[in-house]
Amino acid sequence: MNDLIKKHCVPCETGEGKLPIAKIKEYLPVVPDWFLVGDEIKKDFKFKNFKEAMGFVNKVADIAESEGHHPDIYIFYNKVNLTLWTHEAKGLTDNDFIMAAKINSLDS
Repeated sequence: MNDLIKKHCVPCETGEGKLPIAKIKEYLPVVPDWFLVGDEIKKDFKFKNFKEAMGFVNKVADIAESEGHHPDIYIFYNKVNLTLWTHEAKGLTDNDFIMAAKINSLDS
């Protein structure tokens, strides 16, 4: 995961393709607790209360803004569900796994 944390998301070129399944399977163990659903990766987080959940979401937003790559965020009181995928590629790219690794580092 440290290698992914050190990387930065790069803007997608129009028409850039999604990662092949072999590469996705290689990346998944490096970002614990993220799971593959179709062409997306998802992770659920649970906090003590709404305020802690929102504090976490704000940290994720800071990372997303600095990387230029934004997850879909769903908030349910003390639960936060994040979904990553690259719209331009219509699937997963390196950027999604870089973001997942950076988000996981918040959980440490």
